[in-house]
Amino acid sequence: MTNEELADRLHSAAIHLLRRVRKEDDASGLTAPKLSVLPGLGFGGGPRTVGALATAEQVTPPTMSVLVAELERAGLVVRRRGDDARQVVVEPTDEARRLLIEGRKRRTAWLTERLWERSADELAALATAAGVLEDLVR
Repeated sequence: MTNEELADRLHSAAIHLLRRVRKEDDASGLTAPKLSVLPGLGFGGGPRTVGALATAEQVTPPTMSVLVAELERAGLVVRRRGDDARQVVVEPTDEARRLLIEGRKRRTAWLTERLWERSADELAALATAAGVLEDLVR
């Protein structure tokens, strides 16, 4: 198999895996775009400006402003002054953090169930592959 063929298979598998585990996010009651913003704030991302969130999510600042306003109305984010008094940053509320943790638990529980169906050799191969994938995206 060529590197290009392998890259194509990995790309396809990653997309299908992500789409499947995202189905577990339906239980949160939030739309995918709203849910997509929260991890960047809640899992080590820390408070960010609307512009930084827009860049991270690959959307325009006006689109991100709408999402942040909706998340703020839902009680999932708050805006506050940044270190520079002219700057406003967005940070998650405790409720948002709770939602993120619960969502991650649901997604990993789904995947854990599928891993029980695999052999020891397959699990070892997946553990190795996970390490390689983590290195690739660093």
